[in-house]
Amino acid sequence: MSDELTTEIETWLSSNWDPDLTVAEWWERLGEAHWAVPTWPEDSFGRDLSRGDAGIVGQAITDAGALGPPGGIGVMLAGPTIVAHGTDEQKARYLRPIVTGQESWCQLFSEPEAGSDLAGMRTSAVRDGDVFMVNGQKVWTSGGHFADLGMLMARTDVDVPKHKGISWFALNMAQPGIDVRPLREMTGRALFNEVFITDATVGEDALVGGLNNGWAVGNTTLMVERSSLGAGGGGNATSSAIAGTVAGHLDKRAGDFVSGGRRGSGTAGVLGGGAGKLILTLAKRNGPLVDTPTQRMIRQDIVRLHEMQEIARFSNLRQKAARAAGVKLTGGEPNIAKLSMTRITRLAAELGLALQGPAGMLWGDPNCDPVAAELFLFAPAVSIYGGTDEVQRNIIGERVLGLPTEPRSDKDVPFSELKFSATRS
Repeated sequence: MSDELTTEIETWLSSNWDPDLTVAEWWERLGEAHWAVPTWPEDSFGRDLSRGDAGIVGQAITDAGALGPPGGIGVMLAGPTIVAHGTDEQKARYLRPIVTGQESWCQLFSEPEAGSDLAGMRTSAVRDGDVFMVNGQKVWTSGGHFADLGMLMARTDVDVPKHKGISWFALNMAQPGIDVRPLREMTGRALFNEVFITDATVGEDALVGGLNNGWAVGNTTLMVERSSLGAGGGGNATSSAIAGTVAGHLDKRAGDFVSGGRRGSGTAGVLGGGAGKLILTLAKRNGPLVDTPTQRMIRQDIVRLHEMQEIARFSNLRQKAARAAGVKLTGGEPNIAKLSMTRITRLAAELGLALQGPAGMLWGDPNCDPVAAELFLFAPAVSIYGGTDEVQRNIIGERVLGLPTEPRSDKDVPFSELKFSATRS
């Protein structure tokens, strides 16, 4: 299969890649040919490939010097959620603009006082005729500053327990009443945002999964996120061009976004499965590891990092094979993948500094690798976003191992009757 797949994608690229196309034109070719997101179902612009085979496709795109497919929250989260829960009309409306990069998405889930307890969200969507009026605040919204659409979880019924009165919407971000404010990180970047929503509107046709069924739909989004974060696979082509109408990249020349080798910036490639490659590059660049106790430990940790990534990769292949064979999974695989991602990232971050010595702490110094330095600062975030490591362990313990759940006094209480802290209005 791999040889045939390699031949097929290489043949297609030789006939279709043209650096003088606009980004929009190239992504349309890629998406319409079902190469942009090949892991998706065939009837949803994909090819139903495994992650391993998708890696072959991505590597072929990279080797051909072509611009990689659109990335971001739309491909990673919104698309799979709509594939699972959307109507035929919603799939027709939203999936094609995702795979062709015409629309960019963000995730409007967490709130200032509803993070780990996501079901405690206060953002409301109140029906007003044919639309819902949305009011509230979201935070930690990745890519919100260039998103065309947002995956919005909002409360649509306050008279039922908190998990039962939530709905999942596709919210138009380019409308009055939506204020996106960047949050600067210690890396110097502003990948996250807080979003204030005041009397924004969303139509019933943008309600995915049914009214008040948002908790089930949102859990699909979160499971996909955790699986994606813990994918452990490398080699996929990633694009330095940003999808959607806001960033302004669609009308630019596709070849201008190709700089050779792997594309992307900062920690993106490392978190996408390239931690081992980064560490090996640093190890080779900084000379041989002579036989001292410290360097023996570094060699052992490099091997341990490789082992962890291979285990993550094979775990994904096993899940794919189990689904294809109709074998029931435990349900905890995405949570385990997320925990694995935390361990891999932390180890890679520590090795990145160890291999550079004192120069690794001198951000901006010519001898300091900027990706490794940023990875070290960014590493703590991995144990928080996508659901904290503590939440993942709770889910595994309760839902997979059958351990007793933590005491909850709010399980059957209508949301309107819950008691909140004095800071909540």
